[in-house]
Amino acid sequence: MTITQLKYVLAVAEHQNFTVAADHSYVTQPTLSMQIQKLEEELEIQIFNRNKKPIELTEIGKKVVEQAKTIVNESNRLTDIVDQQKGFIGGDFKIGIIPTITPTLLPMFLKTFLKKYNKVNLIVEELTTEEIIKKLNDGHLDAAIAATPLENESIKEKILYYEPFVNFIPENHRLYHKQRIDPTELDLSDILLLRDGHCFKDSIINLCNIHPNKTSGQGFQFQSGNFETLIKLSKENMGMTLLPYLTTVDLSENDKKYLREFNTPVPARAVSIIHHKSQLKMQLIEALKNTIDGIVRGAIAFHDVKIISPIQKTKGV
Repeated sequence: MTITQLKYVLAVAEHQNFTVAADHSYVTQPTLSMQIQKLEEELEIQIFNRNKKPIELTEIGKKVVEQAKTIVNESNRLTDIVDQQKGFIGGDFKIGIIPTITPTLLPMFLKTFLKKYNKVNLIVEELTTEEIIKKLNDGHLDAAIAATPLENESIKEKILYYEPFVNFIPENHRLYHKQRIDPTELDLSDILLLRDGHCFKDSIINLCNIHPNKTSGQGFQFQSGNFETLIKLSKENMGMTLLPYLTTVDLSENDKKYLREFNTPVPARAVSIIHHKSQLKMQLIEALKNTIDGIVRGAIAFHDVKIISPIQKTKGV
């Protein structure tokens, strides 16, 4: 039994296809298949049901895969342990960032981080929170930047900053002439939202559920994948929307006239760097955290805030 064989098993279990798994493992399909077959012969079991399309794990195969994850992850940590002891900050560093944070935060710290830590090969993926949690648990990410709290026992969270919600309100809206907005005045039915999968949408739903209002019966509902579209539709008087504070910083002066802050305590999200509880690349995680701290705290410093959960909760629960 070898670590390589276990890695091949994990690749097939993930992709449910020998050819695709071989491509991702950078070997030929016959080589991968032969190594897995040798492992099955050594253990005297069948790990995969090859008659199923897509390929499925057998019952014993499921247990083998779970143990293989532990063994492979621990073998990968040997290098991390040595690097940590030496104080070395370098090598591959795979992080995920949620889409509502990437456009504003990544340009703020990326050049500074890469210049200061030029031995780091930073690999960034834009992922939803759900995808990030799965990849952290599977060992495919070293860390991530997401809205918290996530209420996940396997994930450790370190808060980077608190980012307030800001109202973007068109001229014909009932709240346009107010200087500050109270959350009790929000009506979910006339708020343009991001589509499902974005935790910022879930935060807004949670905010409105805290202060439920009667719906206004608006005849237009729309969900988008980005804030730019929501802003454009709002300016066409199709409804108001809510934005994270950093998204509003680079708006044109003309667009800023539509912005309205909340009364204190201001609804906000906690933006954190997160990692699996067994992660050992802590020197890299701390380096990233310190870099972001040094940049962001000068641009965003809010204290009188009320953190709204990014996890959608059932009303009344």
